[in-house]
Order: sequence, then C-alpha cells, then structure tokens
Amino acid sequence: MKLRLIFLLTIILFSLSNAYAAEPKEAHFPSLISSLRPSTPLTFCGEKVPIEIQNIRERLEKELLLTLWDRPQVILWLKRSSRYLPIIEKMLKENKLPEDLKYIAIAESALRPHVSSKRGAIGFWQFMRQTGIKYGLTINEHIDQRRNLLASTQAAIRYFEELYQKFGSWTLAAAAYNMGDEGLMAEILEQETDSYYLLYLPIETQRFVFRVISAKLIFSNQEKYGFFLSEEHYYPPLEFDRIHLNCSQDIPIRVIARAAKTHFKVIKDLNPEIRGHYLTKGGHQILIPKGSAKGFHSRYQDLLKDWLASKKDFVYIVKKGDNLSSIADRFGVPLAALIIWNKLDLKAHIYAGDRLIIYSKEVKNGDTD
Repeated sequence: MKLRLIFLLTIILFSLSNAYAAEPKEAHFPSLISSLRPSTPLTFCGEKVPIEIQNIRERLEKELLLTLWDRPQVILWLKRSSRYLPIIEKMLKENKLPEDLKYIAIAESALRPHVSSKRGAIGFWQFMRQTGIKYGLTINEHIDQRRNLLASTQAAIRYFEELYQKFGSWTLAAAAYNMGDEGLMAEILEQETDSYYLLYLPIETQRFVFRVISAKLIFSNQEKYGFFLSEEHYYPPLEFDRIHLNCSQDIPIRVIARAAKTHFKVIKDLNPEIRGHYLTKGGHQILIPKGSAKGFHSRYQDLLKDWLASKKDFVYIVKKGDNLSSIADRFGVPLAALIIWNKLDLKAHIYAGDRLIIYSKEVKNGDTD
C-alpha cells in the first residue's frame, strides 16, 4: 500500500514539473545590486545626475530600492501610463518642455486624478489650491480642475516654465515645484550653492528628485527591473470627443450621459473635475465617449426639454412641520436622493412654502395631502 502511494505521488510530482517546464518563463526578478548600476550616464531633463559622488549615489539607490520594493504600485504605474502619458508627452512637446517632466506626475500622484495629500494638494500634478488658481485652474465647490488631466497639465507646464526661467535649471525647477520657489531661493542664497544635489533641503524635497529619477529609470528599462508587460497588460488609452456646453442652469449629469449614449459614471470618469451630480450654470468644455459627439447637441436639447418639463410635474410644496427626513419617508424615497434632486445638504433648513422636486408617483398624481 505504501509503495503504491509513493508511486502515485511520484507520478503527480513528475506531471506537475513537466507542466511547469512547458510554461514560458516571462519574468524573473533581477539582482537588486545589478539593478542599481545605470548602464548609461544618468540625466534628468538633459542635466547630469552626478552619481559618481558617493552621497548622491546612495540617495538615488535608496529611492530606487524603495520604489522597486513596492512592485504592485510600479505595475499600476506602468499599466496606467498608456492611458495618460501620451497626452502629457504631447502637451510637453507642443510647449517645448523636456519629456522627463512627465515622471513628476508619476511621482506626485501615481497618475491618479483624485489622490490628495495631507497638506491639501490634489490631482495628477498635486496642485495646492492657491497655486492651481494662480496658474489658471478653476477650483470651487462645483469644479476642481486639479483633477482634470488636460487643464492641470497645462497649468503645470506654465508653472514649470516660470520656475525654469527663475532658476535656470530643470532639476531646481523640480525641487521648487515640490517645496515652493521662495523657500528654495532662500536656501540657495543662504547655503551659497545652486546645485540641488549639494543643497540641504526639507527631507521630502531632498528625496523628491531622486524619486522622479527612479521612475525614469524603471520606465526606461522595465525588463531590467523585472517588469515584463505585454501590450494587452496596459490599460487602453483615453479616447474621447470634446464638446462645449452652455448651461442656462445647473444640469444633471444623468441628462448629459443620456445625450452621450452612456452612463453617469463614464461622464464622471472622463471629467473627474466635476464634483457632485450637476454641471453648473455657465460654459463648460467636457469630454464624452469617442464617437458620441455626432448628434449629441440635438439629443441633449430634446432631453433637456423633457427634464425641464418633468420638473413641473414633480413639485411638492413644503408644509408646516415638514422636514427632509419626514418628507422622504412619506413619499418612499431615499433621503440622499431628495438631497441630490434639490441640490441640498444634510444641514439644509426648509420652510413652509418651499418647493421641492420629488420624483414620486404620489407627487406627480397630486396626492400630497
């Protein structure tokens, strides 16, 4: 019995080993030591990175190793890159800025539109509110263009241009982007050197450029660092049509989604700068799925008329003693939906005589007593 069991186990193990051997070995983990040796002179935006200086080499190795340690994050960088980097690269080229600046967006946000820092920086390029406004971004309770790839990249380009004019170095411009230009200029004057690599700066800024360079090294030679992605592994690039909308009042995104023959989520994903459920009154450039621009405005006007007409059929006049919760319960609708339909918040006060939109059959039929 024991011999039979041993024989069966041997057959199973042999079969598994053959099956494993038959599978192609697409990836291997390289030696971390060998990965730390750049194969060519290292530059950032065409400026030499002096890794022959021991301290500078150590700082680069630290950031590169820490980056490589988080392999899932790097894989997500690579997968997202095909979606966003072509647009960033094109805009940098059109403005005659170094392509290496794209790695700042990777280091800052991992190419995520909604990421925010503890200090309040938001979006692809991690703009602080006042800096974003200074460079032309709309930032308010309804729109936050720090989350918009096109608008925020254009603002970053303007900022980089200004920083380069001030410091005469892209490396220093990157450092100033991280810590602020006035703070960096003060340290240059006090320490009597204009070399980023020799300046004693806040720890985050001392590490920042090396994190950016680490991203460049990995993207420039993915297989060297053990990342073997084929074409199907990358996320599809952003494809869209751009349209202009003049809104005479706040318009529900669901109306726009219907006109674009798509879903609410698709419009929100293509336009992450839109906050909430409405596109506010005024003129807007928005993105819709590629191919849906044809006939969009005609469909939109028809749907807009229907929505405006329907609002008149679903009006409830607030009575004495009503509150939002009691009204929601009375008509069997979620309180959250009541808040969305009327653009309210949980702390909103309502008064007798106020008019509320409630999409309920009872309201439409006039049964509101």
